[in-house]
Amino acid sequence: MTDALAASLLRKQLKELTRNPVDGFSAGLVDDSNVFEWQVTIIGPPETLYEGGFFNARLTFPKDYPNSPPTCRFTSEMWHPNVYDDGKVCISILHSPGDDPSGYETAAERWSPVHTVETIMISIISMLSSPNDESPANVDAAKMWRENRDEFKKRVARIVRKSQEML
Repeated sequence: MTDALAASLLRKQLKELTRNPVDGFSAGLVDDSNVFEWQVTIIGPPETLYEGGFFNARLTFPKDYPNSPPTCRFTSEMWHPNVYDDGKVCISILHSPGDDPSGYETAAERWSPVHTVETIMISIISMLSSPNDESPANVDAAKMWRENRDEFKKRVARIVRKSQEML
């Protein structure tokens, strides 16, 4: 897929999301001249520890999208077992297509060109609701999630408050 085809597909997805917004997030371009860099705001899912929060993230698409996955990095503070310290999101559908070299994920769980910005964001919202502490990106957050849930809740409550103050 050429840059032009990837750009066209991304413009189409942005237009669709603008016309038919999806509950739980909003999305737009960081800069109107670059369709490969998106700013998203995720609304903390109801009935989760993140409820009430407004978390900003960047989606960066490769030039061969949709054959390769974008990266997603929270620019807001985030404390979650599946988010690295630098904010990068670690979920299966954002991993390169094909077999997992470590054998943890099946090829069917990894990136597929059928995914869209909408399916990516729904997966990230789902991740906030249900952390996977079996394969953590943030070992400290996973350990706290498993062993000291009250402290985990307090830490997340602080970042939710901070995200609200940033509005």
